Amino acid sequence: MSIVEIKNVSKNFGEKVALDNVTLEIPEGKIFGLLGPNGAGKSTLIRIINRITIASAGEVFFQGHPITEEDVSRIGYLPEERGLYRKMKVGDQALYLAQLKGMSAREAAIELKKWFVRFEIQDWWNKKVEELSKGMAQKVQFITTVVHRPSLMILDEPFSGFDPVNVDLIRKEILRLRDEGATIILSTHNMESVEELCSDIALINQGRLVVAGDTDQIRRRHGEDNVEIEYTDELKDRKRMVVARPEVNATLTELISKDYTINSFKEVIPRMNDIFIKLVKGEE
Repeated sequence: MSIVEIKNVSKNFGEKVALDNVTLEIPEGKIFGLLGPNGAGKSTLIRIINRITIASAGEVFFQGHPITEEDVSRIGYLPEERGLYRKMKVGDQALYLAQLKGMSAREAAIELKKWFVRFEIQDWWNKKVEELSKGMAQKVQFITTVVHRPSLMILDEPFSGFDPVNVDLIRKEILRLRDEGATIILSTHNMESVEELCSDIALINQGRLVVAGDTDQIRRRHGEDNVEIEYTDELKDRKRMVVARPEVNATLTELISKDYTINSFKEVIPRMNDIFIKLVKGEE
C-alpha cells in the first residue's frame, strides 16, 4: 500500500524543466530513499509533496486522495537548509514549531521534554539557539520535525554535520520511528545509509525518474553477474578472486586440482554508490 502517489508530475521554472513527468509510489511504513545528484529535482519534488511549490502538471495523492493542507499537517519535513530563530530560547522555539503542527501547548511541552531527555539535551531548554553548535541545533530541529508523530517524515540530508556518535543516534531514531509505523522519505547522498536503511529507492537525474523499486532487487539487477571465490592456497594464505559466472565451474575445478581449500563463493552484488555513479553517468 502506498502512502504517497506521484502521478505524471512536471515542474517548470520558466524555460528550466526541474521535473519531467515523474510517476512514483512511496510505500507505507517503509524507509524510502530519494536519490540523485545536486540539481536533479529532488528538492523540487519534496516541496511539491509539501505543497510549498505547486506542480506545473500532474498530481500528488496522499493515502488515496489528492493531497490537502490538512494532510501536510501530518507530514514532518526536515529541510536540508536548516532554519531556527537564533534569538529565541530553544524550548520556546520547539514549543512554537510543535504548535504550528497542531499540538496543544501542554501536549507539546510533555512530548518535547521526553525527546530532550532521550537526546540528553534537557539542559538546553533555556539556552538561546545562537548558543548552540551546528550539530546541537540540528538535534533540536530533528526533534521538532518528528515530535507531532507525523505519519510521513521527509528528511533531507538528516546526517549532515553530525559526528559519528550522533549519526548513530539519529539512525537508531529513524529505525525506531519506522518500527512504530511511520513512513520516511530519506533524501541523502550517503549511499551507505541508503543500503543500511532504505527498503526502496528512487533515483532522479535531470528531472527524470531513472530507476525505482526494491533496493536489493535494483542492486542485483545492476550487477555484472560475477562471483567472488575465497580460497586458501598451499601457503595457508586466504585469497579472493572474482570471476564471471560462466567461468565459476572451471575456476573451482582448477583450484581444487591444486589442493586449494575453497572457503566460500558468492554472488558479487554492486554497492548503491557504484550503481548511482553508473546510472547518473549513463544518463549524462
